[in-house]
Amino acid sequence: MTQPRVALVTGAARGIGAATVRALVAAGCRVVAVDACLGEDHGLAGVEHPLATRADLDAVADGSGDSVVPVVADVRDREALAEAAALAVERWGRLDVAVAGAAVMAGGRPLWETTEAELASVWSVDTLGVWSTAAVAVPHMLAGPDPSGCRVVAVASTAASRGLFHLAGYTMAKHAVVGLVRGLAADLVGTGVTAVAVSPGATRTPMLDATARLYGLADPSELTAHQLSRRVHEPEEVAATIAHCCSVAGGLLNGSVVEVGGGSG
Repeated sequence: MTQPRVALVTGAARGIGAATVRALVAAGCRVVAVDACLGEDHGLAGVEHPLATRADLDAVADGSGDSVVPVVADVRDREALAEAAALAVERWGRLDVAVAGAAVMAGGRPLWETTEAELASVWSVDTLGVWSTAAVAVPHMLAGPDPSGCRVVAVASTAASRGLFHLAGYTMAKHAVVGLVRGLAADLVGTGVTAVAVSPGATRTPMLDATARLYGLADPSELTAHQLSRRVHEPEEVAATIAHCCSVAGGLLNGSVVEVGGGSG
């Protein structure tokens, strides 16, 4: 009997992360769903949108049987992430997939008025959080039963390929995610493990609502004028692409940046 593949997903409590957990479970995976669950009192400088709660994370696992194990852990805490990865191996004997989806958004001012504390918020979560997720996951993949089927997928953004007005820190952090993935992919050559970045366009999430407020827009759909789809994407649509990148069939995407409806046009 073939063993189910096992995934670690960060930022799993809502939005694209929650949809990714559901997509991976539908594909037969077992998932350790990780989120910091910091809620409204998150303490991250410049981040004006509330983060997910423990209730959100529990809702993702609800009804999944033993397919999803919710874990409260902050991607800024390497030790907590390492424990989550080890839990996957302890519970199911392997780790095949890591999806680094945790992110925050801060901005609203030009670069020269952006504070170091605000920059630290997006850098520590959006970039270093991806670094740490990969760092704790890859050794388990290399030591596992099938490295050739193992995938690291980082959620980037259209901000990873273009500059966004009054979001220089966020833009820098997401550009760095792409560089991180490309460097990781080069390190993984010959191992069978692959690394991919997925860059969603405007997707229906609390972060998109926060971006619209930052620009003084009542309707988040106004943010879609630059993307080829010309509409707001649903988290499930983005998750479907992420799930493919996580699959064994997605192995040839190593080092790629996959844009999901976000290409300019």
